[in-house]
Amino acid sequence: MAKTSTGSVIEKKLKVADEVWIATALLHREHPEQPDFAIEQIVERAQKEALHQPLRPGVYVHVVQHCVANRPPNPGRYRMIFETSDGKRRLFRKGDSFHPERAEGKITPNRDDLPTGYSGLLNWYDEWSSAGGANPKKEDPLLSLRGSGKHLWASEHADDYVRRLREGWE
Repeated sequence: MAKTSTGSVIEKKLKVADEVWIATALLHREHPEQPDFAIEQIVERAQKEALHQPLRPGVYVHVVQHCVANRPPNPGRYRMIFETSDGKRRLFRKGDSFHPERAEGKITPNRDDLPTGYSGLLNWYDEWSSAGGANPKKEDPLLSLRGSGKHLWASEHADDYVRRLREGWE
C-alpha cells in the first residue's frame, strides 16, 4: 500500500481517468477563483498528489484527449473534463456540450473506486456543478436565436419567401 501527499492510503489500482478527475477537482477546490487550468497544471497536480508512483504517462494523454468531453473520442469516451480553450481544461458540468459519441461517457469516478479520503470530492463536485462552479454556464448565443425571425415569413410559405427575396438577383 502506498501513501499520497495527504496521507491517504491507496488500496486498489486507480484508473488514470479517475486520477485526472481527482487532480482537476483538487485544483478547482484549491483555486475557486480560477475557471480553468492549463494542461500542465493538471498533470503537475496529479504528480504532486502522488496517487500513483511514478506518474503514469497516460495522465497527460487523458488530460489532452481521453477525458475531454467536447473532443472526439480517441478511444476514451469519458466526459470528465471540458476544454474551455486551447490548452485549458476544467471539470465537466452537467449541461455542458459534449461530442455525441461520448453521450454515455463516465463523468465522475465511482465512489468505490476512489482512494480512502477522496470520496468527499464527489460531494463537493455535486455542489460545485449544480452551482455552476466559478463560471456559470451561459446560454449559447446561437441557440438563443432559434425562432427569432419566424414573423418575417409567417404569412407565406418559406419557399415563396426565399423566391421573393431572390427576385431580380441576376
